Amino acid sequence: MAIATMTSKGQITVPAEFRARLGLRAGVQIDFVVNAQGEVVLRPRTADIRSLRGLVAYKGPPVSIEDMEEAIGESVVEAFERSLS
Repeated sequence: MAIATMTSKGQITVPAEFRARLGLRAGVQIDFVVNAQGEVVLRPRTADIRSLRGLVAYKGPPVSIEDMEEAIGESVVEAFERSLS
């Protein structure tokens, strides 16, 4: 069992094993939630969708909106045709 001590300013250090388990790093906000049993649960706050920008790198050439729309349309037609067979 991990133990943390609160400072006079109300601060605690989250033990390393729990920081790793929750994916916590400096600057991450944490929600404190009281569950039905009255226990306090720590949960990393869900990040803003914009924080995902650049997570998946695309290595190919630039693709225009028109090309994307055409590819989506072709995929829809193929899915529809598969559903008929």
